[in-house]
Amino acid sequence: MPDLDEKPSDSENSNKLIEFQKVALKIAQHQLIYDISCSIGAKGKIVVMGPNGAGKSLFLRLLAGLVKPTGGKITHGPHFLGQNQNLNLSMVFQNPVLLRRSTRANIEYVLQRLNLSANERSQMVSNALCAARLEEKSVISARALSGGEQQRLALARALVVKPKLLLLDEVTASLDPASTQIVESMVDEAAHNGTKVILITHDVRQAKRIADNILFIHQGRVLAHKPAVEFFQNPGSQQAQAYLDGRVPESRIEN
Repeated sequence: MPDLDEKPSDSENSNKLIEFQKVALKIAQHQLIYDISCSIGAKGKIVVMGPNGAGKSLFLRLLAGLVKPTGGKITHGPHFLGQNQNLNLSMVFQNPVLLRRSTRANIEYVLQRLNLSANERSQMVSNALCAARLEEKSVISARALSGGEQQRLALARALVVKPKLLLLDEVTASLDPASTQIVESMVDEAAHNGTKVILITHDVRQAKRIADNILFIHQGRVLAHKPAVEFFQNPGSQQAQAYLDGRVPESRIEN
């Protein structure tokens, strides 16, 4: 299968890319990821799609360094690296883990490691609460919030440190339309401000609303990585077309 590269914009250059070079993952004799090669630009929003069990979450975990590949390598350009060459990212899961503290204190906690004045910290927290529409819930225990509010808090907490890379694993899967709209607005604003966003979703309508590029994974292989408009016009494989049509994709992989 040919390499699938996302074309960077004119303002981007090669030293700002994340590169997957024949990345593979095998766990307990089970091959889960097969020789993925692709380039990810420093800006914009990628939506990762594919059937359940395709390897989407593993792809994100490989990207975040939470799982180490058993084959190939992943390299990150300096745009994504912070102090001590650590990857400058935030990640939010479908089921957020919140501290047993107030809504405001959850956001304050992640700012402790930054060299900020009390006024700067207070303003950043207030801005984050405002973006998540949680200003009136700031003193409430985070774990007393509704599910949608908790997810918005988790996203606000992830974004307040201004990460270069934001990874979202089905963060709106169980949310009501109002919270979904707020989350999408927060994601759009983050991307506008220069954060690279990579988001997993099964919601085709959501992908059409927010994606700049689509990365389609099936059975541990990337079958498409192209601009969203092009993907929805021509997915490029029977498996991707079946997925968009709401059918179970065939197991056969096209070369």
